[in-house]
Amino acid sequence: MKRLFSLISKFLLLVILLMVTVFFLIYAFAPVYEFVEPEPFSGEQIHNPYQGMDNSLWKKGNFQIQSRVWLGLTDGRKNEPKAIFAVYRQLGYDIITITDYMKINPYGVNEVGYVSAYEHGYGLRKTHQVCLGTNKVTWLDYPFYQNLSHKQHILNTLRPHNEVVCIVHPKVRRGYEPEDMRLLCNYDLLEAVSHYVVSLNYWDAALTSGHPVYIISNDDSHDVLDPTKVGRYCTYINTGSLEENEILAALKAGKAYGAFVNMLEGADFYQKAEDHRKVPVLKSVEVVGSNLTVEVSEIASAIKFVGQNGMIRKVASNTTTASYELLGNDPYIRTEILFPNNTQFYLNPVIRHDGNGPEKPVPPKINWVKTWLLRGIALLITLLIAWLILKLRKIKPSKAPKTFRQSFYH
Repeated sequence: MKRLFSLISKFLLLVILLMVTVFFLIYAFAPVYEFVEPEPFSGEQIHNPYQGMDNSLWKKGNFQIQSRVWLGLTDGRKNEPKAIFAVYRQLGYDIITITDYMKINPYGVNEVGYVSAYEHGYGLRKTHQVCLGTNKVTWLDYPFYQNLSHKQHILNTLRPHNEVVCIVHPKVRRGYEPEDMRLLCNYDLLEAVSHYVVSLNYWDAALTSGHPVYIISNDDSHDVLDPTKVGRYCTYINTGSLEENEILAALKAGKAYGAFVNMLEGADFYQKAEDHRKVPVLKSVEVVGSNLTVEVSEIASAIKFVGQNGMIRKVASNTTTASYELLGNDPYIRTEILFPNNTQFYLNPVIRHDGNGPEKPVPPKINWVKTWLLRGIALLITLLIAWLILKLRKIKPSKAPKTFRQSFYH
């Protein structure tokens, strides 16, 4: 029994050492990036992502929800794909996207509105991304901690295999910091509002720094049988087609907005479905010269225009239409709409540009000197550890002196 216990202990120790070595090597070979100080949007022209939209083409979607995978070890074990689709269809969703952790779920692949997707990340801090229009699961991650270069490396690694890369629930466990949003590049969407956390300040940090990042809003529900955790947050997309490429093109172009749908206390699924049918409609978002005008189908309690650094520039009350004249110090303006029943819309920003459309900032480049210096230090540490192990193996324990009884018999 002791021998078996010893073998198991040695095996577990070997596994732990192997894991530590692998993770050490992953961190050791991570590139170090040189980030460029960002600049706000500028220019005489104003880009309106909603220009020419048809308000009869709004489609409702949820782009983050987990189902039961990995033998139920991950959160989402209560969600069977069939139940997910049944609940969201009842609530009138056109696009239902399952984003299992590190796994592309093919359920519903033949249904209209299917989007191939998964949620990337398995680290302690929940520094996660949702990958849409994906063709491959990327297993690289930095599970213990992530500095700015690690986060950028992950985004760069995800980019070639995904049509749309979304940073999700950035505020959870401080997986991202608002300061990160100033400098990180190579992602398309930010989950600024979700069931778990509201991260509007992260969105404004990105926009203030000249990153043309658009919104996505999701339930991120881990229990679809609980009416309080579904149908709360969604994304409305302006598209005439529910083909995957058309959905993703509309999201990347900003032809969408996030929404929080108010729920009456104690409401069941039937009441929730009725509430969703009564959600107001975004009728138009027009820019004429430097004048932005927003119109909705029902009277709003407040229409807020939010600008640089998340500062509220103007509020219009009890109206279906509101306008704001962009000033020279308004690189962007986004709009929040609050209705009397507490339903809220979060619109994508209109953005200043120089005539070529909103340009993305210069992406960070690898600082090869710092990168190889880090790798060299890691190599020295590895060699030192190997030398110490060999040294310890050569040291033989000294024999204890024989007792009188041992000397007598031997």
